[in-house]
Amino acid sequence: MSTPNPGVAVAARAVGDDTPATEAIVTAGRRRRGASRAQRRSRRVGLLFALPGLLIYAGVVLWPMIQSIQYSFYKWDGVTASVWVGVQNYINFFTDPVLRSTLGNVLVLLIFFALLPIVLGLLSAALITRSRQPGMAVYRWIFFLPQVMTSVVIALLFKRMYAPEGPINEALRALGLDALTKNWLGDFTWALPAVGLIGTWVTFGFCMVLFISGAAAISPDLYEAARMDGAGPFREFFSVTLPGLRGQIAVALTLTITAALRAFDLIWITTRGGPGTSTQTPAVALYKAAFVNPDVGQAAAIGVVMAALCLVIALVITRVSEKE
Repeated sequence: MSTPNPGVAVAARAVGDDTPATEAIVTAGRRRRGASRAQRRSRRVGLLFALPGLLIYAGVVLWPMIQSIQYSFYKWDGVTASVWVGVQNYINFFTDPVLRSTLGNVLVLLIFFALLPIVLGLLSAALITRSRQPGMAVYRWIFFLPQVMTSVVIALLFKRMYAPEGPINEALRALGLDALTKNWLGDFTWALPAVGLIGTWVTFGFCMVLFISGAAAISPDLYEAARMDGAGPFREFFSVTLPGLRGQIAVALTLTITAALRAFDLIWITTRGGPGTSTQTPAVALYKAAFVNPDVGQAAAIGVVMAALCLVIALVITRVSEKE
């Protein structure tokens, strides 16, 4: 009779062990080998099922990503022969005044796309979950509506509102505040905040609904314990609600920050990056480099930098949110 380990059987006989003990060792060894074979077989079957999706992902995502990295080391207009320039395209992105200004514009947009929506979403979630007044479902639906509207419709809507003869200026004139009227999207100072407020309106509803769903999962016992300890609304919010929404805040931060970094459609439809470069973002600069004044290598370098930046931000937020 074969054994999984002849040395074990010899040792068993040496100490006077009987045949049933040896057979038990053999049976256990066979079971382990059978379990390991079954696990390997299940892994292979799982990989076969996942293989079509992996091939599609590699063809649609990974291969274009590799090509973009390759193009970023060349100067190429998409037609003539490419010229190797090494990391010069990356250096240009951080040294060219126009391209470097896009990073400053993104920092401003982060306030409107991420900070304001999250703060307003937390405040709304705290008020709604605490008061539970009738009609709150309609309130949530109204503020979540931008999430189901296309960005083109939203951009055209706000472009009309911000127009010199649009509703915003008409309302100011009706209030006798003619001095405050302006071409909001054509003003060097106000164009970027005006576009940013569109982002606030779009992402606020998403953050609010996300935080409301997270607050509903917090145990009511925690709120009762806080109230028994004499906690008021503010202490209750910072001691119970805010820690309980850590996961939802991490998701909201990741999505809103990456949305600010990738902002293109709202800006292109409303201002096309103008006036001048006051509302130009890396995504708009990438589009112009790729299609307006073709420099495929520079466009690829911008795309690679922004993709890496989004990945780093997502990883940092995830690591921080997982810490106790």
